[in-house]
Amino acid sequence: MVSRLAAVLLAVSALVLLPAAARAQDAKSPDLAKQLAQLMDAKKLDAFGAADKDNPGSFVATLYFPGTQLLVVCAKYAAPTMANDLLAKKDYRALYVELSSASVPGSKVFVMDTFADGLVAKPAENAPADSVENGKTQSTFDGGWKKAKMTETDYMKAFGEADVAYSRMLGILIDQLKSSGT
Repeated sequence: MVSRLAAVLLAVSALVLLPAAARAQDAKSPDLAKQLAQLMDAKKLDAFGAADKDNPGSFVATLYFPGTQLLVVCAKYAAPTMANDLLAKKDYRALYVELSSASVPGSKVFVMDTFADGLVAKPAENAPADSVENGKTQSTFDGGWKKAKMTETDYMKAFGEADVAYSRMLGILIDQLKSSGT
């Protein structure tokens, strides 16, 4: 009877934890972050930006520290003409600063991608964590869902949502880098 109960509990645990583990394995941002880093290395860029064509008035910009970090911000900008002028001048660093500091309130998504390798839900012990700020919500992906007073399922759901948003941002930058003469 005890072994049967243990088997049932093990099976239920596996069903609960499997979707969370599967979502972490399905993360799209690692491949995209590596692709963006390779493009930026090849073009010798440490900053880049693009308009978000699906959201008029919104822009994406990144600062890249080779092998160390990608800082990516996406936001609606109150003065889109100014942002477009910065893009035309290829002043990507200034666009990054503008989006980071003067975006329309509540529209900013900011990602700190440690190691420029995409979001990692559960980094190795003592490894720095990735983080995502979305509006007023700050998420640190250090594997410490208990510390964040969350269930593992909620933590993995937040990670999945952050990965989707970050992947979209990376896709915009990659597409623009591939199509531009930069």
